[in-house]
Amino acid sequence: NAQDSSKASQKALMMELKSLQEQPLEGFRITLVTESDLYNWQVAIFGPPNTLYEGGYFKAHIKFPVDYPYSPPTFRFLTKMWHPNIYENGDVCISILHPPVDDPQSGELPSERWNPTQNVRTILLSVISLLNEPNTFSPANVDASVMFRKWRDSKGKDKEYAEIIRKQVLSTAAEAERDGVKVPTTLAEYCVQTRVPSQDSSSDLLYDDLYDDDMEQEDEEDDDSELECYDDQDDSGNEES
Repeated sequence: NAQDSSKASQKALMMELKSLQEQPLEGFRITLVTESDLYNWQVAIFGPPNTLYEGGYFKAHIKFPVDYPYSPPTFRFLTKMWHPNIYENGDVCISILHPPVDDPQSGELPSERWNPTQNVRTILLSVISLLNEPNTFSPANVDASVMFRKWRDSKGKDKEYAEIIRKQVLSTAAEAERDGVKVPTTLAEYCVQTRVPSQDSSSDLLYDDLYDDDMEQEDEEDDDSELECYDDQDDSGNEES
């Protein structure tokens, strides 16, 4: 019954939130929109270094259904995003967030869709790889998709897509400043796991003391490399709709 499923989903969400606060995911900062409501999460996403999104501070909401994890949450950007797989209203169109119905029209396999073994971590990793590798198969924003393909196929000579993204990134700086957030711009800073301090802490982000200096040193040398924090992640399931 509904009460049981709401109890179960609250327990699942409580565990996930706790795990994400104790072992944060690089490049993300997660809080509840209001402390008493486990079904609405606020996410801040830092743009990964060495991508068009470097230095960006993007806010999003994740809204969970009462029967989570049996049904997927919705993921909506609050920050304006120009991207082939993000609708005008900020909703992200990605197969991992689609219910696992058999829908041959969509071109998606049921295995690419939501199932109860997915969780917030897998969603966030799918969203970040989606930002860098849009799926132009059936785009949510056709104009962005056409523009992205021109940019990709011209190997960056057609700059329109890149310029729009960089403009959006620059426009997020004011919001980061308002929120008192220092946006990472190097791989070393980005790969830091940002712990969100407890509510009573006056400081918004405890960047400085939360990672070992030796880890920073080790990563400094890799600044030009790809995003190493993600190397061991499984890339499957990133096909969008």
